[in-house]
Amino acid sequence: MSKKKFDFYPGLPTRGRPFTAADVVCGVDEAGRGPLAGPVYAAAVILDPRRPIEGLRDSKKLTEARRDELAPIIRAQALAWAVAECSHHEIDALNILQATMLAMRRAVEQLGMAPTIALIDGNRCPQLPEAIRAHAVVEGDDKVHAISAASILAKTARDAALRALHDAYPQYAFDQHKGYSTALHLERLRLHGPCPVHRRSFAPVRALCEPDLFAAFDGVAA
Repeated sequence: MSKKKFDFYPGLPTRGRPFTAADVVCGVDEAGRGPLAGPVYAAAVILDPRRPIEGLRDSKKLTEARRDELAPIIRAQALAWAVAECSHHEIDALNILQATMLAMRRAVEQLGMAPTIALIDGNRCPQLPEAIRAHAVVEGDDKVHAISAASILAKTARDAALRALHDAYPQYAFDQHKGYSTALHLERLRLHGPCPVHRRSFAPVRALCEPDLFAAFDGVAA
């Protein structure tokens, strides 16, 4: 009995896919668009068809422990992978959407081999080098295994970065909320004010720099 062929694109229709067997496909995803502090991360992954990885899916649907199990497997078995970021300074200068697109471009450009097409999670694509086609896949992190892998690498890299920020700024509890606007984070913001890695362009942080605006966010939790 022949072994069943592994489907790297379980959520995409078999007809009308934007690539062929001749393409080198990479998946791209981000982590950290919503938080009030720290960088936004992006990852790009080219999976090896000869070494499929079981259990890949949207990183948000996996436990932290499972993400931490899968991340080294992805790095070991992928044909190529890269993780890039845009700092909080770049986010404030560009806006979060443009910073996310830049982080995605950086991740693709840092791959050790060149893809011919990048499948991007979401409904927008970054500007990529001319030789690389870009195609957006809504909810792609659960439809394309390479995007799932990128989602996991971006998420685990950013979580590690926020744990490091916790060591530098323990009063904000970054290790617990990872910079998101939880009740705990907003409480610590009120108590201590913004620290150097908070995103000044985000309203709850900007409101602390302009106290008359902060009342609008009193009691807000994620």
